[in-house]
Amino acid sequence: MTDCAIFEPWLQRWALVPDGEPVITPGSRLLPVRFGDTPAMLKVALDTDEQFGNRLMTWWDGEGAARVLAHHEEGLLLERAMGRRSLMHMALNGEDDEATQIMCTTLSRLHAPRPTPPPPLVELAPWFASLRVAAAEHGGTYALSLQTAEALLADPQDVVVLHGDMHHDNVLDFAAHGWLAIDPKRVRGERGYDYANLICNPDLPTAGDSQRLRRQVEVIVEASGLDRRRLLQWVLAFAGLSAAWFLEDDAQQQAAQQLQIAQIAACLLDD
Repeated sequence: MTDCAIFEPWLQRWALVPDGEPVITPGSRLLPVRFGDTPAMLKVALDTDEQFGNRLMTWWDGEGAARVLAHHEEGLLLERAMGRRSLMHMALNGEDDEATQIMCTTLSRLHAPRPTPPPPLVELAPWFASLRVAAAEHGGTYALSLQTAEALLADPQDVVVLHGDMHHDNVLDFAAHGWLAIDPKRVRGERGYDYANLICNPDLPTAGDSQRLRRQVEVIVEASGLDRRRLLQWVLAFAGLSAAWFLEDDAQQQAAQQLQIAQIAACLLDD
């Protein structure tokens, strides 16, 4: 089935009008559409994780996440982000603190308890399998990150439904509805994981700057109430995991950047 043909059943089911070019990702196909007078985004999930992510978006019910207009099987219809602001642009143009604070506010809404149980989730510990392999093969910072991760995972605190992929391009400007998250993973674990993820964003050119990292740790601690040392431990653990994932894809430069972040976090832990 062609990418365009994938959308047809959903265009007919929900009487949607295409309103832009398709967006192709490894796990989904997306199409800007209009749902009556409402700008929307049609997402067709192609793999299991994306399909469970769709269910999680529905469960969040617009509280911290983009509003779901319709959901059936692998099809998801979301309100489209029509605001003009970008957290990545803010972070690179003198508003890094503000961008981080916005993501912290979004996470606090996503992590809040809900009256109904969430859809099926996976636990965080198995996600670190790639780091275990990298630590065994390469030692060094990978091993230090793994040691830190295992200590955190053995004694979890503040366990919540995580977003799982919190970064500057997964929180969008929905104008009057504010900043809302998209594209979650289906994972449960300690909330510090999500905050570490946003610090380590590999697409942010300044992520490996030591002064920037030190500053954003303080911004997050103030906004989230997290313990500073435990947040730094999560940064060390997550940056090692992120580097291991890049290593699997033979993306050596990105892996090196993430290892640099892990090393900065380790140094800050020793301060």
